[in-house]
Amino acid sequence: MTTPNLGLVIPCFNEEEVLPETAARLISLLARMRSENLVSERSAIFFVDDGSRDNTWAVITELLNSHEEVNGIKLSRNRGHQEALLCGLMTAPGDMLISVDADLQDDLEVIPQMVRHYRNGCEIVYGVRNRRDTDTFFKRITAEGYYKLMAAMKVDIVFNHADYRLLSRRALEALSEYREVNLFLRGLVRLLGYRSAVVEYDRRERYAGESKYPLKKMLAFAWQGITSFSVAPLRLITTIGFIVSIISVGLAFWGLLTKIVFNQALPGWASTVVPMYFLGGIQLLSLGVIGEYIAKIYMESKGRPRFHIDMLDGGAFRERFETDSRRQPRQPFDQRVVEAE
Repeated sequence: MTTPNLGLVIPCFNEEEVLPETAARLISLLARMRSENLVSERSAIFFVDDGSRDNTWAVITELLNSHEEVNGIKLSRNRGHQEALLCGLMTAPGDMLISVDADLQDDLEVIPQMVRHYRNGCEIVYGVRNRRDTDTFFKRITAEGYYKLMAAMKVDIVFNHADYRLLSRRALEALSEYREVNLFLRGLVRLLGYRSAVVEYDRRERYAGESKYPLKKMLAFAWQGITSFSVAPLRLITTIGFIVSIISVGLAFWGLLTKIVFNQALPGWASTVVPMYFLGGIQLLSLGVIGEYIAKIYMESKGRPRFHIDMLDGGAFRERFETDSRRQPRQPFDQRVVEAE
């Protein structure tokens, strides 16, 4: 079997503090895997700058000028973690790509295991968190509750798996056929259906910097996954409507019975106002959930590009443009602007 070419894709947003250490560990790991003939000499690292407001791109530029393994992809503006990750996956070359966050919370030492699974015929390898002792109690409970909620909503995702995974070139080509704007890669990858494996690891503390996923973003991401891959909320509305209708019929029957048979009905506003507010609240909630799905249909119908690349730099990209005359830049390499579909 020919030694495969590995690409490591790392989305970055304001990660200037951790990038030098991340790059050092990845470079050392690549060297070790090359010496063991697990990956080819052309294997490389691809940092994707998601419109950072700090010196992240400057750090990436310094790293790629110092190390031939390092390459940089700079988005024209901040688009979000999922879009930056997809940009790296759709842009970086390689027989297989492994995506991993820059914060070093995911154990890099399991990457050789992922590659071995690939060489044994797996197209997708999921990195699954075995222990989360370094997370706070609140973070751990909410994260695990999130996966359980997704399962309850019939969303097919791997429990305790984030975006640490290996994708073969075949899987990447299949992934490129999914064109939705509302990205939830954890769900999309599961739809591919190719042979897969799981590698477990213990989650570590963030090496430096601050988390880019506060509670507000976590909740938004969870809602994105639910509404992108499940119609359970819509069916829940139908169920609630049916239950409320049954209760309303029962209350109407009880009211008539009290008036006609027992003649004990007392005039009062509660019997009018309480049901009115209750039904009004149910209606507003239902309209809100339906509106969320309509908003997603609206965004999908526009078909806007999911990201724009402002700059590519690094040896892997130079070689790619030099060998493909159709993609020769008209401007000097480090000044060109490329729009990705």
